[in-house]
Amino acid sequence: MVGVCVVHSFYDGRVSSPTETVHLPTIAILGLGSMGGAILAGLRHPRVVVAGGIRVTNRSAAKAAAFDGAEDVTAYATETDPQANRAAVAGARVVLVAVKPWMVADLLAEIADSLEPDAIVVSVAAGVTVAAFESALPDSVSVLRSMPNTPAVVGRAVTGLSRGTRSSEEDLALVSAVFETVGSVVVVPESKLDALSTISGSGPAYVFLFIEKLTAAARELGFSAAESAALVQGTFAGAAELLVSSGEDPAELRRRVTSPAGTTERAIAVFQERIPDAVFSEATAAALARARELAQ
Repeated sequence: MVGVCVVHSFYDGRVSSPTETVHLPTIAILGLGSMGGAILAGLRHPRVVVAGGIRVTNRSAAKAAAFDGAEDVTAYATETDPQANRAAVAGARVVLVAVKPWMVADLLAEIADSLEPDAIVVSVAAGVTVAAFESALPDSVSVLRSMPNTPAVVGRAVTGLSRGTRSSEEDLALVSAVFETVGSVVVVPESKLDALSTISGSGPAYVFLFIEKLTAAARELGFSAAESAALVQGTFAGAAELLVSSGEDPAELRRRVTSPAGTTERAIAVFQERIPDAVFSEATAAALARARELAQ
């Protein structure tokens, strides 16, 4: 698998829902922040069947209480139950570690002897390597590292996924199926995962920045806040949908909108003059450098 990117998806490209029934074994999610919560939402889709149910942990008892009565989710709160994380992983085939990176070492030490011998532990913590996980867990436990992005909350994630030294093709396929419940999966060697984060991980922020600036430009042209938002957000959503559904190269789609000597051509010329191609390479290089700093 080294050097090969594989894209999977249970999504049909138009709606944020699986198009076929997905069967998964018992899953534990340790840390129910925004990303853990997004993955949980995907796992609770009607077309996803999790045998044995889903266990989740978070600090807040109030947050855990929100799942009281749920047939598919068992929630534990660490502020009231010191054994919460250990209880959640006991019997779980897949364990997603979605806590803050600085919390990972203590958490792994806490759960190591409660994991099933054939458990698959997945890092969802930015910058925490496979080696860090493998060194803290029993040799029989498989480890993978993931890098999902924020569109997971609407079922449109792009998740980078890397195998560890102890994980099999079957482990990879199973974990891919988990993340496919919230979007698509790109399998890469771990050596490429930090670079991937500068594109798909940070990428939504780049898009939001352009939307922010174009919305401000619309306001300067006299449109109201509501009108500006409708114009810009609708245009971006439509353009993205056109790109996905057409299968065309983005450069070709751009050319089709850019009539010779027209208004769009004039605007594109300004963008290309003020934002040369090198800026994109410099920006992603800066993000990659910071990712490597954080990994230290």
